[in-house]
Amino acid sequence: MLLLWVGFTVAALVSVALVLRRPDGLSDLHIYHGALTDLRAGRPLYGYVAPNGGPFTYPPFAALVLWPITTIPLGVVEVLWLAATCAAVIAIAVPVGRSLAAGRVAAPDRGRAGAHPTSAYVSIAAVAAVLMVTAPVQSNLRFGQVSIFIVLMALLDGVAPPSRVRGVLVGVAAAIKLTPLLFVLYFLICGRYRDAARAVAAFVACGALALAVLPAESLTYWAGTVTQTSRIGNLASLGNQSVHGMLLRLGMDEEALPMVWAALVVVICALALRRARALFRLGRPGHAAVLVGCATVAASPVSWTHHQVWTVLAAMLLVGAVGVTRRVAGALLLTSMVLSLGVVLAPVSMRPGVQFLFENARAIGTVVLCLAGFGAVALTAARTHRTGAFRRGWLRVGVASLGALAFFAVQPLPAGADPTFKAYRLPDVVNSRYFFVCRGPVECSGYGTDAPVTFGARTEKTKVRVNGVVSEQVVRLDYHSAPGGPPRTIPLLAAYPGVRTFSFRSATMVHGRLIAYSADGRALATYDDELTAAVRAGAS
Repeated sequence: MLLLWVGFTVAALVSVALVLRRPDGLSDLHIYHGALTDLRAGRPLYGYVAPNGGPFTYPPFAALVLWPITTIPLGVVEVLWLAATCAAVIAIAVPVGRSLAAGRVAAPDRGRAGAHPTSAYVSIAAVAAVLMVTAPVQSNLRFGQVSIFIVLMALLDGVAPPSRVRGVLVGVAAAIKLTPLLFVLYFLICGRYRDAARAVAAFVACGALALAVLPAESLTYWAGTVTQTSRIGNLASLGNQSVHGMLLRLGMDEEALPMVWAALVVVICALALRRARALFRLGRPGHAAVLVGCATVAASPVSWTHHQVWTVLAAMLLVGAVGVTRRVAGALLLTSMVLSLGVVLAPVSMRPGVQFLFENARAIGTVVLCLAGFGAVALTAARTHRTGAFRRGWLRVGVASLGALAFFAVQPLPAGADPTFKAYRLPDVVNSRYFFVCRGPVECSGYGTDAPVTFGARTEKTKVRVNGVVSEQVVRLDYHSAPGGPPRTIPLLAAYPGVRTFSFRSATMVHGRLIAYSADGRALATYDDELTAAVRAGAS
């Protein structure tokens, strides 16, 4: 146990030191500080835009909670925030570690109040150490995020014994960030009506307080800002591992997206709440609370990495569960929460469908967990497995894993699903990483004379870059990332006199097609095999 706490301490100190050394470290904390400083100066809270382009996105009550950070020097705030984040990791580890230890109690011992204290202490230390090195916690540290504190408040309310204040923390957490409101439904279906009432009362009270203190900001937020999720960033980026983000990366039609997303959210949340109720009734409140938290990650339109602490907790509970299948599933999910599988496994994912699986592993894992719950972890006491049962468990895992890989292997890249795509513009011409075929008017003037498009490619770990020059007859250049997918129009840049160049990046060129059009809309040239050849040449 001592070694686990030493590991946690070393990981925490190294993480904090690295964050403090980053020029962009604690950027979200700086947004909070800058927005509230503007607010104190009489400027609108939701009109603030940080130097990195980030706005203040939380309800106005969050501004009241964060108000004290403007009363002390920013450097002190940074150190205190990082220390509080590390303390929150330990606080989260306590109930999760106890849930893990309780899950190991053997059938003859189920009458006990819980697991042996030593087992619980070891589990708590293990959870804290592992949690500290996962991507969601590292993201909370790096950006100076409030997400980990929201998870802590909702988790404590979810596992707390009956009391006159149970439910209040969920209400306060929801007033800071709306997603914990799903816990109100969880309280209701579990028959915890007073908890639900206290949560709603606390949420309303916090909102009323914010309305009284910040009336203009409250009206601005609730009258429109609350629905403007695009203010938060590019929701199709890989960092958004929610169902909504995955649907955007699938290239789903904009008109169909809201209905499909809403239907999926209803199904996912309904099944997750049903599983959570069963877990609660079977004496697993920790498992139940974590499952509801995972549903908030899947259902929210925006679930950045720092929101995904719930998924890490679920993975650790699965690792400590009974049965080979659950433990392997937990290990795989935990691995995806520590490493970026899309980056690490890109060299071996020869098919675009497999790469899409890797890139969306966190979202897919969270959804599967919501639908299946924790399997029979709450129904089955720890037991000694017979050799035959153990082998059958590994066989099931192997067959399921190979089946999933085979399914995704035969899938083409979904139409429009190119989360790393970006077309570069005139200010980017000075960057030699983006524009590498030719540099300067003299060198570039030798290109684009014999063919409509002359280009080269460079490969990187997670993307391919294409840069080239077009001839005079080309007026439009489109890139298709997959058959049937919508085209991406590539800007033609007059970077040098008499020369137009272009540059863009894409996740893969396996199914890519570049088409050059003339002024009358006629396709002058199509490049697909040539793209593949250029990529191979760029990789060699």
